[in-house]
Amino acid sequence: MISIIIPVYNHAHELDECLASIKEQSYDNYEIIIVNDRSTRRLGWVVRKYQKAFGIKLEIINNQTNHGAPYSRNKGFKKSKGEFVVFCDADVVMDEDFLAKLHGVLIDNKDIAFAYSSHKFGRKTFGKLEYDEERLKKMPFIHTTAMLRRSAFPKNGFDENLKRLQDWDLWLTMLENGQKGKWLDEVLFSVKAGGTMSTWLPSFSYKLFPFFPKVVKYNKAVKVIKEKHNLI
Repeated sequence: MISIIIPVYNHAHELDECLASIKEQSYDNYEIIIVNDRSTRRLGWVVRKYQKAFGIKLEIINNQTNHGAPYSRNKGFKKSKGEFVVFCDADVVMDEDFLAKLHGVLIDNKDIAFAYSSHKFGRKTFGKLEYDEERLKKMPFIHTTAMLRRSAFPKNGFDENLKRLQDWDLWLTMLENGQKGKWLDEVLFSVKAGGTMSTWLPSFSYKLFPFFPKVVKYNKAVKVIKEKHNLI
């Protein structure tokens, strides 16, 4: 079974599209765990819409206070039961074969800890993402929405002290543990521009505008991760 864990803070309409794409998956042995991180806007209409459609496949966890995505992902993982796990952001829309194809990669490659694909962010396609240890040490290029073996997920999970680039930190931690990923050269999901991911990431060339607020935050986040993993 595959556990799909979705942390969500507001973004009800994005969650609606995300769940609709999961409903259309060609691979149907999965569970969905939504962790509502004390949203200030109502999510009830989305939950009610899909509870009947998914039945026992769907579980809702409500945080009593807002803790952030890393905490919510870890909480969802502890509740999950799947041999494979997908951490899916609420602004992700999956291709109908997303689960089937990434599951197939892990079944066919027993030595691989996680599988990921190319994706779209708004109108831009992120391809040429072949797994490269040295590149991974220099920059984040693997999206959170990948499929992991449960057994490979680090003991301490996502670092709940990090505000940004928690996914990059996760992949680096797994690399340090001797666990590697494999890229599937297909666009299997899209991330909605204006959703959770784009609220802080710079949408332009950060090298050209190093003093823009979003760029400063991004560069600080990169430095924090590199210092943590002794990459500076």
